[in-house]
Amino acid sequence: MRKNSIITLAAILSMAAFLFYQQSVRQEAEFAEERQEEKQKSARKVLDRPDFATITDVKEKKRAFFSYLEPKIAIENQRVTNERRALMAAKQSLADNKMTTEQERYIARLGKLYQLSLPETGLTAEWFDNALSKVNLLPPSLVMTQAANESAWGTSRFATQANNFFGQWCYRQGCGLVPLQRNEGASHEVAKFDSVQQSVHAYFMNINRNRAYQNLRDKRAQLEKEGASLQSEETALALIEELGHYSERGVAYINELQAMIRHNRKFWSENGSE
Repeated sequence: MRKNSIITLAAILSMAAFLFYQQSVRQEAEFAEERQEEKQKSARKVLDRPDFATITDVKEKKRAFFSYLEPKIAIENQRVTNERRALMAAKQSLADNKMTTEQERYIARLGKLYQLSLPETGLTAEWFDNALSKVNLLPPSLVMTQAANESAWGTSRFATQANNFFGQWCYRQGCGLVPLQRNEGASHEVAKFDSVQQSVHAYFMNINRNRAYQNLRDKRAQLEKEGASLQSEETALALIEELGHYSERGVAYINELQAMIRHNRKFWSENGSE
């Protein structure tokens, strides 16, 4: 009897081991398929991008570059527009003493995203005003001009190998690409993104929440209060004056960006930025 029990137990264990093996094989196959699918997606993203380095006609290259970036910038500006609407609706709900639990949760998530601490004593109109100064649009001509300047019109090493069109840094070892001419003792890298869209998103978040660009946000709020269009070339030129912290070149960098915006004026209307 004991022998039969041992044989039965061994058979059960053997069957369990076999089933576990089959499950492991299936899971590994599924993981491999998912990895392959991700690789194919990444490959398609790269193929969707024009090879800017091979476009020899200057006007054609600029048109291709701006046409490629414009819809990605529109996605971010639409995201910001949706966030502003939710903020303004919540602000009104606060004034009417009718804030919902859903609104409170959304505001908490947005506050975390934009590094806005929620008051311990509760939300106030002043908190919402501060939030709205951060959560706002950026002129497409400004974004496209900085991208062109920082990425050498999409041909730089960082643009082609790291999807980084704005020269954005990161500070964790292995987070990006090491600059070839990095100063001795420096530890920063140029951030690597899975897609150009991620790079555009990171740029928006950098401008909209970094302390270094508080003056830009203040000027944007003032221009909006005065009735200026935040999508216009004039607004872009005004906001660029507050980008001195973006580059070590300071005033020279600002002057160069403004000259680029004026020089490429016809492309803004072509891409619907005006």
